[in-house]
Amino acid sequence: MAEGLVIERPGEKPLEITDLVLDFTGTLALEGKVLPGVAERLKKLAERMRIVVLTADTFGTARSVLKDLPVEVHVVETGSDKEIDIVRSLGGRKFAAIGNGRNDVPMMNLAALGIAVIGPEGCAPKLLALAHVVTRDITEALDLLTNPLRLKATLRG
Repeated sequence: MAEGLVIERPGEKPLEITDLVLDFTGTLALEGKVLPGVAERLKKLAERMRIVVLTADTFGTARSVLKDLPVEVHVVETGSDKEIDIVRSLGGRKFAAIGNGRNDVPMMNLAALGIAVIGPEGCAPKLLALAHVVTRDITEALDLLTNPLRLKATLRG
């Protein structure tokens, strides 16, 4: 099992993250193609944690374009399915979630750390309201997890 990461939060108990759950369409990918810089960041993070991609797979490409990356891919129908998949696959472990769409709301509700991405497809307002952190793109979000000290000021109570 990978070591996970610890995120310091001044004035609060440190947050221990063992898993990362990601949306695909609009978060990791645009029009079914992985965005630049994502693959190398996922490889680096996979050394520290399990990575699960939950997607409705709008363009039908998720499994094929992610096949060489150290991620598990689960195709789901709805946001509720994302929630059910997370609960089953993670067994209650603490996870970070990254997404941009309305169907990511259920997984963001369960996440110990939720990061909303305002990428090339925008971001659903409901998701923004739930997120602990909002970034301009997926590479910024993944970089925050690669370098968790960057989150310290943002999460300061």
